[in-house]
Amino acid sequence: MAGRIVVINPNSTQAVTDGIDEALTPLRFADGPVIDCLTLAEGPPGIESQRHVDGVVGPLCGLIEREDNRADAFVIACFSDPGLHSARESTRAPVLGISESAITTALSLGDRFGIIAILPTSITRHRRYVRQMGLADRFAGDLAIGVGVTGLAGDQVADRMTGVGQALIDDHDADVLIMGCAGMAQHRSVLEERLGVPVIDPTQAATAQALAALRLGWRTAPRTPAG
Repeated sequence: MAGRIVVINPNSTQAVTDGIDEALTPLRFADGPVIDCLTLAEGPPGIESQRHVDGVVGPLCGLIEREDNRADAFVIACFSDPGLHSARESTRAPVLGISESAITTALSLGDRFGIIAILPTSITRHRRYVRQMGLADRFAGDLAIGVGVTGLAGDQVADRMTGVGQALIDDHDADVLIMGCAGMAQHRSVLEERLGVPVIDPTQAATAQALAALRLGWRTAPRTPAG
């Protein structure tokens, strides 16, 4: 199999990248591809607004172009999928966005998915994305824990996520949950044990899809801007 998957954290917080890297350990195996996690130095400490999303597109695509000759697939590890379509014009390698991948994975594990968001301001972006994917009828709801990207470590965060997840199950009929930030990776197993439903770490979902693409030899069609 071999090959190399590059997972890019578009914010500049190395601790988030380190957490992502640790969460991907189950997807590394002896004859599998190398999975490298990179931090976008030009990014903000956390991507928490549409302006943050828009601001990282250029630097993110630049990093993909620099890594292109040494990568077989890319994962954009931010739940807003910043620059996903622009990135797909920058390389022939598959580019996976963790939000898109998490949602498509959730559809195979349950009937109605709920999203655990970081901040209330994230919810508008998530809802817009779900509508654009045409999946509003499978969307149970989106609730925030009120914690920013750089504050996601610790047991108190896991407790908040548990409470929000339980509300999505009890009050919104969610039967599968998506963690709405790559920085939540460390809490997946605890949440799944406490809540008794599938809990999706979006970066794991996207990297698993990248592994499948490499295993099956999938490439993407040329994507050149119209002009």
